[in-house]
Amino acid sequence: MRDVDVCVVGAGPVGGTLACLLAQSGVRTAIIDRAALAPMEHPAFDGRAYAIAAGSRTVMQQAGVWDRLPSAPGPIREIRVSDGKLGRRASRLFLHFDTRDVDAEAFGWMVEARSLRVALNALMHDLPELQVHAPATAQVTRSEDGAEIALADGEVFKARLVVAADGRGSALRAEAGIRTTSLPYDQVGIVCTIAHNLPHDGVALEHFLPAGPFALLPMAGTSDEPNLSAIVWTERTEMAAHLMRMDDARFAAELVRRLGSYLGAVRIVGQRFSYPLSALLVHRYTAPRLALIGDAAHGIHPIAGQGLNLGFRDIAALAGLVGDAVAAGQDPGGADLLRRYQAARRPDNMAMLAATDGLDRLFSNDNPLVRLARDIGIAAVHRVGPLKRAFMRQAMGASE
Repeated sequence: MRDVDVCVVGAGPVGGTLACLLAQSGVRTAIIDRAALAPMEHPAFDGRAYAIAAGSRTVMQQAGVWDRLPSAPGPIREIRVSDGKLGRRASRLFLHFDTRDVDAEAFGWMVEARSLRVALNALMHDLPELQVHAPATAQVTRSEDGAEIALADGEVFKARLVVAADGRGSALRAEAGIRTTSLPYDQVGIVCTIAHNLPHDGVALEHFLPAGPFALLPMAGTSDEPNLSAIVWTERTEMAAHLMRMDDARFAAELVRRLGSYLGAVRIVGQRFSYPLSALLVHRYTAPRLALIGDAAHGIHPIAGQGLNLGFRDIAALAGLVGDAVAAGQDPGGADLLRRYQAARRPDNMAMLAATDGLDRLFSNDNPLVRLARDIGIAAVHRVGPLKRAFMRQAMGASE
């Protein structure tokens, strides 16, 4: 068992990509996950598809993950944002983004969670600088000089830095005594995939309803289903439970009430999944020899589809600092490096939490005056060129 520079705990999309990126750059890395990796490739394991911004794709390319994806990502070439209410005509004011206006290939790409899992699993086992321990549990003991990782099977190794990528309920974060604040929404995110008769033409829809946003995200088709889209549907908790009890036909009918008929006949493909929604504010991103990334460091409302992209920004910042330190023969887990990591990431993540929380509270509201104000705001962004282009660059992850 070799000692390493960095030990990543949690082999999800963020932890796995960070481990691959570090190993690709010559940093001795270990990754640990309590779950076996192979079952995560099963379609029933996760019903999500991720909206990967342009900046996040760059991180995935550098890590070697992007070229390993077994199925083609679906490009998002246009985004249409509108405001409405069931039972009456939706507002005619809308916001429309088109990649042709910014000379870009796409605003982002839809990648199936399973596809990303398959790519990560294959790559992690091919990198000579990466030790993979899964399924495995470990006891992590941190000190000023480093960390000792004792696996349940009796193996022990040391690391200079431990990275907590173990999710919102991070055990490493709790052990470090890092406080958190949760913001509940009384909303549930319903996720599924639909097949439809007419093509989506790469257009993503974000339709704001009183219960929360309803999003359609264009996916790449298959030989069996040429027209596929991902649905991310936010509903009040009680209504979401009612919807999840429906059979596929009734559920599809409720979906079309919100989506409209512009894609023709719609049917549900595969399983439906639901996730309680809340935001999570983490008070510190570091402790001695410990850095938090991804959901262990922050949690936001999915209204803008930026949760995973924030995690990839964490990866880019931390991997850059660690890689430079190792290349220079410096300590990759030192206090100064950790301070710089937190300074680089916490303001951006805090700003996104505030923005998504504010958007949800603004749009999950059917007060006529509030609705008029936000519709005027949508229309203003659509008509003011520089402001619109700024929003489009943000959608692409240009700040990354």
